[in-house]
Amino acid sequence: MNKQITTLIFCSLLLSLPGWAVAEQGHEHNEKQQATHEQHTQEQDHANEGALDDFSDIDFGEDEHNDHGEEGHDDHDAKKEDGHGESHDDHGGHDEEKSSVELSNAQRKTAGIAVEVLQIKPMMAEIQAPGEIHLNAYATTKATPRIAAQVLARHKRLGQTVKKGQPLVTLSSVEMAEAQGALLVADIEWRRVTKLGRKVVSERRYVGAQVARQQAYAKVRAFGMTKAQTDQLLRTGDPAKATGEFKLLSGQNGIVIHDNFTVGELVEPGRVLFEITDPSFVWVEAKLSHEQETLIRPGALARIKTDTGWVNGKVLQLHPMMDETTRTQGVRIELRNEDGHLHPGRFVDVRLQTNEAGKPALVVPDTALMRSPDGDWQLFIETKPGEFEPKEVEVLRRNAGVVEIEGLEPGARVVTQGAFFLQSELAKAGFDVHNH
Repeated sequence: MNKQITTLIFCSLLLSLPGWAVAEQGHEHNEKQQATHEQHTQEQDHANEGALDDFSDIDFGEDEHNDHGEEGHDDHDAKKEDGHGESHDDHGGHDEEKSSVELSNAQRKTAGIAVEVLQIKPMMAEIQAPGEIHLNAYATTKATPRIAAQVLARHKRLGQTVKKGQPLVTLSSVEMAEAQGALLVADIEWRRVTKLGRKVVSERRYVGAQVARQQAYAKVRAFGMTKAQTDQLLRTGDPAKATGEFKLLSGQNGIVIHDNFTVGELVEPGRVLFEITDPSFVWVEAKLSHEQETLIRPGALARIKTDTGWVNGKVLQLHPMMDETTRTQGVRIELRNEDGHLHPGRFVDVRLQTNEAGKPALVVPDTALMRSPDGDWQLFIETKPGEFEPKEVEVLRRNAGVVEIEGLEPGARVVTQGAFFLQSELAKAGFDVHNH
């Protein structure tokens, strides 16, 4: 009876105990089972040492694996922290790298460094238009025969440089032979009359001889002989020289740009045998609408975009007549072409400066701008005497060799000449492009 009462009380206590008590009891039960299992394992060790299957050893292997994982994880974290620290150290090293260039006065002079104070200036508006390069007609001549003739010899070829008065081609003409013979006869008669004098010969004969000689002389000249050639013929006085041969001479200094003929060919009057031009100046003909043309005046600045870059010029003339086909107005621009790269016939992009009042803007010469290593526009400013630092800016627009920028305040001392030298010196110093 007492035993039954004890059992009931024990069961009631178990039901009233919290979950941890049950867990503790389960834990004691597991310990008992583990002790029994360990005893059994020790008995098996003597029979087979290589096959250890006890759970304590398996737990140890798992612990070792966990220890190893924790160890590797700790190592990985340590390495990560170390690497992160090194990365930050690298970024911290940017502060130690050189981000400016220092030059002495002598170095500045040698490098051609020029500095200007950044100011707000009026920036003139531009008109964009298509254009085509043409010969400068005011510096171009053509050599053509005035009578029918045959080509006997060529003295100059395409692309050659010629001087004014140099022979280009030798021609022969029947008409010229007749004119040369008539001149020799008229010259002989004129000399006889002048030798006799007005007292001996009649006035009619005297004047007639004079007129005949003058007309014969003018005819030879009109046919193509120069004054020097004609005078040389008269000095010889040899009828055998009246063969009809004569030379066409260059009328200017320049280069031969056309010589489309062959020796032995019969050519008609007016046929262009040679065309010679002075290539140091060329024209660009631009086409504008009537509204655009009203904004342009002769002398206005112009820029021409070619394969090799921008070339500056000025408006020479405005065509007084509108093109009936395109309904556009022609503008003639004169360009210097000393290197000979501007060839007639090429199409170009034309920018013309208008006569409208300019819009105030922060402007710098286009020579001040450089591309930074990361591709952004930058210029150099003088932070203190002899020290120059790159600053990134935004380009808003360009016009006639100047650029409107954004990103700096007025008053900054900007390098306008020699920026390329500064950029090269900065690159030698190992300046990181991201350190700005």
